[in-house]
Amino acid sequence: MEARSCRNKFILYGLLFIGSWLLSCLLHFQFLHIPILSYTYKPSSHRGAAARPTTSLLLSPQPAVVDHRSCNGRRVFMLHPPSRFNLLRGCLEGSPEFEDACIVMSNAGLGPELVPLSGNHTNGVIPNGGWFNTNHHALEVMFHTRMWRYECLTDNPAAATAVYVPYYPGLELNHYTCDTSAMVRDGPSGEFLRWLSSQPRWATLGGRDHFMVASKTTWMFRRSGGDDSQGCGNGFLNRPECLNMTVLTIESNIWERRDMAVPYPTYFHPSSSSEVAAWQARARGAHRPWLFAFAGGRRPNGTLVLRDRVIDQCESSSRCGMLDCSHGLEGSITCQSPEKLMCLQPYGDSFMRRSSIDAVVAGCIPVFFHEASTLEKQYRWHEPARGRDGVHRRYSVFIDNDHVLEGKVDIEEVLSRFTDEEVAAMREEVIKMIPRFVYTDPRVRFEGDMRDGFDIAIDEVMARMMRIENGEDLGW
Repeated sequence: MEARSCRNKFILYGLLFIGSWLLSCLLHFQFLHIPILSYTYKPSSHRGAAARPTTSLLLSPQPAVVDHRSCNGRRVFMLHPPSRFNLLRGCLEGSPEFEDACIVMSNAGLGPELVPLSGNHTNGVIPNGGWFNTNHHALEVMFHTRMWRYECLTDNPAAATAVYVPYYPGLELNHYTCDTSAMVRDGPSGEFLRWLSSQPRWATLGGRDHFMVASKTTWMFRRSGGDDSQGCGNGFLNRPECLNMTVLTIESNIWERRDMAVPYPTYFHPSSSSEVAAWQARARGAHRPWLFAFAGGRRPNGTLVLRDRVIDQCESSSRCGMLDCSHGLEGSITCQSPEKLMCLQPYGDSFMRRSSIDAVVAGCIPVFFHEASTLEKQYRWHEPARGRDGVHRRYSVFIDNDHVLEGKVDIEEVLSRFTDEEVAAMREEVIKMIPRFVYTDPRVRFEGDMRDGFDIAIDEVMARMMRIENGEDLGW
């Protein structure tokens, strides 16, 4: 009896070991988008036939139909890092972690879908579909999912012009507070870069043909000092490996030649060109009762002086709409309203504001106060500097921040100088820019002909890689 009991225990332990191994494999393959686990689709009543998936995190890729002759010089090889570097490996539906950060990263990074709500608090802003409660830190996940649908993805590293690195340095950094040891904050990303630089393809060009997305500002990855240095962020971009790679952040250092930025994600992620056209028509026809507006709030202890000056001038003007975005999701929805004419964009903790991109999507003319806050300097790939006729068309207003701080200018007086015709022309340019500053729904094949923020970024990255392959010095 004891021998039989012992044998049964060994069998049970063996089954538990095999079961845990299978579960680990499923989690690993799930991250790599191998369709082992099926995802459920729940029809949305307001979407009809165009129902979208539920809160699944990353979907299996649907290979694009493409004439591979058009992929010359555009092929990308995607690395497959070990599962220990998969920051979302616990984000399967039903897992204990799913209620936290995994909710934010649901729907392939788009976040929970927003549906039209009744009542005045949303001001009727949300149309029927394509809008999500998107966190800007999710851009890494969204970009990764889109790369699975990239038409020139190859499994042959020798045939690739570029190598995409699917690592999430922004999400990794979110695990730590500013008072965490700098050595701890640098540890995981440093381990990943050591693994990355040990891969065979790295040796080809020392990583200069590698690219990745980091969904924080460049400043958060450029902490300097020793292991005990104070401050937020880490030294990810200061490491030798990153100095060779092309790392796309959501805000660049415009005085650093190597830095490249891609737009913050907004709440709008269309799945068809008709959705985009419908929103553009709505932005054109919106009633705009104010001359200018500011979305945001003051900081404690007057730490952002320029913002305080802008708020003071807005509150003292009967022609300025003050929007308080501090009330969570409802505040965010309110600040998406296209019913303002010009949106003030003073810099805050860093030069760029997510609301600058929200302003474009809302059809609101952005007003900048520092050159490092302008779309022209930050998003030079996406900002349409010149039209097809070679003419640069104005779409924004610039007011020197020093003049505001010194009381030399009155914002309302400056903006009042523009004629109705000039304002209408600028607003039309902003509305035409909307497709370039949104990221389409990465889970479905886009219906229609439109280049979004991802398309523009990947085209520019590939052009950059071709220049590197040809031996051009791009600043290293």
